[in-house]
Amino acid sequence: MGGPGQDAHDAVEVIIAKRDGGELSDSQVDWVVEAYTHGVVAEEQMSALAMAILLNGMSRREISRWTAAMIASGERMDFSSLSRPTADKHSTGGVGDKITLPLAPLVAACGVAVPQLSGRGLGHTGGTLDKLESIAGWRADLSNAEMLHQLEDVGAVICAAGAGLAPADRKLYALRDVTGTVEAIPLIASSIMSKKIAEGTRALVLDVKVGSGAFMKDAARARELGETMVALGTDAGVTTVALLTDMSTPLGRTAGNALEVAESVDVLAGGGPDDVVALTLELAREMLLAAGVDDVDPADRLRDGSAMDVWRRMITTQGGEPSAPLPRARETQAVTSTRSGVLSTLDAMAVGLAAWRLGAGRARKEDPVQAAAGVVMHAKPGDQVTEGQELLTLYTDEPGRFDRALAALEGGVAVSDTGSVRESQPLVIGRISAT
Repeated sequence: MGGPGQDAHDAVEVIIAKRDGGELSDSQVDWVVEAYTHGVVAEEQMSALAMAILLNGMSRREISRWTAAMIASGERMDFSSLSRPTADKHSTGGVGDKITLPLAPLVAACGVAVPQLSGRGLGHTGGTLDKLESIAGWRADLSNAEMLHQLEDVGAVICAAGAGLAPADRKLYALRDVTGTVEAIPLIASSIMSKKIAEGTRALVLDVKVGSGAFMKDAARARELGETMVALGTDAGVTTVALLTDMSTPLGRTAGNALEVAESVDVLAGGGPDDVVALTLELAREMLLAAGVDDVDPADRLRDGSAMDVWRRMITTQGGEPSAPLPRARETQAVTSTRSGVLSTLDAMAVGLAAWRLGAGRARKEDPVQAAAGVVMHAKPGDQVTEGQELLTLYTDEPGRFDRALAALEGGVAVSDTGSVRESQPLVIGRISAT
């Protein structure tokens, strides 16, 4: 694509239109996204426009056009040559959210190809690629040809998004991070959906997390984000559904990289924590429905071992050794209950921060992560516990990290009298589909 027309529009004119609460025209949106991608619109000008969007919002037409312009900044993938339908899932991120790992092979075992382009973790939320890289030999970077071949041959691929998809988003994402505009729903929605639509899947299920460990703490804002993304997918011809799911307590009993891989393998083997199994099956059913496959129950594919077979082939095809032992941390420390009663609080943000401080996460994109670091939770809210019982085990290769991890957990783990425990909310809070 060539550079934008220098005189089609003026950056200041576009900024002022949005600053004053106006709607940007299609032409203005197309121009400003392309001009910014090519360096014609300066960083400080896009910063001003991003803040104006945060404060004044965008109409559905504007967001759809903005998303289309971001897609047009790069390449689009095409899966039409595959012999089976495609479906993908995107989670807005949480603590212990390893669902992609068992979900992709499970849906593939049901006859739907899953092209799962994933990312790395930043801050307290873990990254799918970081988890899988704890498997010896596994590689995240595949060419488009390798990805297509694996989708046809195996049915599932989890890999890094190529640099050619929505390059405008990569540039704008970094800018939002340093200008206080990360929270703008039009920009969050278009960032996620530009990559997912460019990826070429025909069906998409969104897992929008709500609660202390989620990006969206507030259910109303999470619903607004879900509705915006479903509208964007629908406008682009992608069958799109969003589930709002609880992230006030971590998913499953592990937060970390290798720890979460082990738990995912347990799920594929027919075991695993109830909440991880339940959400995996719920999302699998939504993906199959969106892809037009309604004659198979994914629970059967967990029971008969076929999902595990796909997992092994998927890992092996990407150079990994599915039977190799996972890394183990050199140091552990127990967190015990100071009283008997019922575990009333296990805060997702507190556990996520502890795992991060133990080495499972990164503060900057370029930081390394420890494969074996993290937290194992031996009790979940509602469980009876006794004084001295081990509630959590902390894992790291560097014992100097324990103090800061323990500080992160202060106030995030509480034991109450049996009668004072309030009921936890359901795992799936709501469902959004095109109207």
